[in-house]
Amino acid sequence: MTIRQAERRLAVKVEISPGELIDKITILEIKARRLTDPGQKFNVSTELEALTTARDKALPATEALDDLTDRLREVNEDLWAVEEDLRGCEASGDFGPGFVALARTVYQLNDGRAALKRRINLLLGSRLMEEKSHPRT
Repeated sequence: MTIRQAERRLAVKVEISPGELIDKITILEIKARRLTDPGQKFNVSTELEALTTARDKALPATEALDDLTDRLREVNEDLWAVEEDLRGCEASGDFGPGFVALARTVYQLNDGRAALKRRINLLLGSRLMEEKSHPRT
């Protein structure tokens, strides 16, 4: 697919919270570094460019936002690593204590991720706010 063809593909424009936007950008940044397939890298870079352009137009650049973004990126990096370890356990049929510990780590990291997205939304005065439905642990 050429870039011109990609530009003509359907895109849906929807209002999202700043925390959700920044979360998605940090995940795409991780994918851009880790993926090796050229087609996947192209798709990720296309989406990343669109979202960073939207972020740069809509959100102020502040030290506080940069700090929260860095922390969210770190949590998403940790989640990526844990998910890879879980898949390794699955592939080898190992569902013992290590697997259980990793599975628990996923929801603990996701709780931290949600808290960081909320802090970003509060910092920027977002009218959209994600709500978690699971009890805190």
